[in-house]
Amino acid sequence: MMVTLRRSCVTVLTLALLAASFLAPLLLFLRVPAADISLALARKEFYREGTGFVKNLSSGHSSNGMRLNAIEQEADERVRLPRGVVYQNEESINVQSSSSENATVSGNVGDGGHQNKHEPGSAGREDKDLKSFNRPTSGETTSSRSRSSTTEKIREMEDQIIMAKAYLQFSLPNSNSQLVRELKLRIKEIERVLGRANKDSDLSRSHLQKMKAMDVTLSKAHKAYPDCSALASKLRAQLYNAEEQVRAHQNQASYLVHLTARTFPKGLHCLSMKLTTEFFTLRPEDQQLPNRQNVYKPDLYHFAIFSDNVLACAVAVNSTVTTSMEPEKIVFHVVTDSFNFPAMVMWFLSNPPGNVTIQIQSLDDFGFFPADFSTMFMHPAKADPRYTSPLNHLRFYLPEIFPSLNKILLLDHDVVVQRDLGQLWSVDMKGKVNGAVEICKNNKSSLKLEMLINFSDPIIASTFDAEACVWAFGMNMFDLQEWRKQGLKGVHHNLTQLGQSRQLWKAGSLPLGQLLFYNHTVVLDRRWHVLGLGRESGMGRAEIERAAVIHYDGSRKPWLDIAIPKYRRYWTKFLDYGNPYFQQCNIHE
Repeated sequence: MMVTLRRSCVTVLTLALLAASFLAPLLLFLRVPAADISLALARKEFYREGTGFVKNLSSGHSSNGMRLNAIEQEADERVRLPRGVVYQNEESINVQSSSSENATVSGNVGDGGHQNKHEPGSAGREDKDLKSFNRPTSGETTSSRSRSSTTEKIREMEDQIIMAKAYLQFSLPNSNSQLVRELKLRIKEIERVLGRANKDSDLSRSHLQKMKAMDVTLSKAHKAYPDCSALASKLRAQLYNAEEQVRAHQNQASYLVHLTARTFPKGLHCLSMKLTTEFFTLRPEDQQLPNRQNVYKPDLYHFAIFSDNVLACAVAVNSTVTTSMEPEKIVFHVVTDSFNFPAMVMWFLSNPPGNVTIQIQSLDDFGFFPADFSTMFMHPAKADPRYTSPLNHLRFYLPEIFPSLNKILLLDHDVVVQRDLGQLWSVDMKGKVNGAVEICKNNKSSLKLEMLINFSDPIIASTFDAEACVWAFGMNMFDLQEWRKQGLKGVHHNLTQLGQSRQLWKAGSLPLGQLLFYNHTVVLDRRWHVLGLGRESGMGRAEIERAAVIHYDGSRKPWLDIAIPKYRRYWTKFLDYGNPYFQQCNIHE
């Protein structure tokens, strides 16, 4: 009996162990949540189909009610992502859950869908990664990253303002409709943004929201005013009006600059009056400049300046003497008009520039000029004294003014000498009359002869080359012996008569000089004479400082208030602003 009972217990125990070994795997398998199985299946389907957005994979599975929502705020109905593109952050794909715990389900591709803990900092990476779904292509992604330092958004805002103002033109005068008020409000908002931002990186999120608001308003305006041809006409009219305003302002600015250039500054007028007053208080014997015995010695370095500007002559003389290696050999011949003659003499009497010889002559001292010399240079289209002044045309009478000299260096009064010019007297003139620097760049003329001369005249067209390079006045070495030998006095007379009968050249002495010394000019190295400091020429500092002579050609002379500051300092350093005359006439640096 006991044996039978023992065998029955063993049998029951064996069957229990067999049942346990059978049911344990089943129970273990049943403990896996349905959502995990669904996630694994969904992941396989996700990669197989390659769709560009994340589907809701939890519908139909009610084991734990867990929903895997694929960031609804990004993958909405407005986003159309290309098929076959799956965003991968190198090794993992992060999918944000909308559960109350804000858990993040993540896993490697093919990892079986095991749930991992949310790691610190992963949310920031998720947001960055998920925002990238709004970028359709990799090319646009690269482009958008590079725009952070550009002004594309700024320009787009400026275009928005233009469009908004164009739409406002369609509204009735004094209209106060909702759309008009909204357009005006948006324009003020965008203008306020543009007043604070210079590049796209300066724009904040609120600025971009205002930009989007303007887009919405413009869309409304487009629906309200759908006539594109009328809008185009309005824009053309606005463009035309803007161009007219710019042109008017440019003409006004140009006129004011030229008006200022023609006027005589108050300080210079005061200086001239005080010097003249002082001159007439001197005894006749005290009105004579020293070293008169050197005036006509041909073996000295003779300079000529024709000017009515005391201050300009002072700088030209001082800079020449300061930079000269042999100042005792320098002779300056200054010719001015009778009005400024006393002031010019008095300046150099009271401010002698070292051991140099200076001769001051008046225009009235010469009796060989034609009777109409003071009016023969008047031009109907030019009232600027810089072009019509007789002093500007004295250069064509150098052999008569200095009959005992063989060579002379002519300087304009708006130059500054920075190097010793003594070597110019030993330059081989090659039988030419005029030594000058050409106004050419890279062997191509930047100022051709046809730009100064009227080549419609048959005599001019047959005698001169319209493509010839123009040379510069301002620093010219003249061989007066060759001038007389080649009979250029008669050529000058014929050209003057020809020019009086019809308009053959522009006003000023430069065009006439090009014709008179045509084929009679030897070209000097450009470093002897650099032009462009009286205008915005873009002249570099290195080129200026290595030049022997710098020339303030143009309207913005260094003694005017409109002078260019970066160029003016080369001129002012040769003036002593502590001079009592300067103090009395309020002439300052």
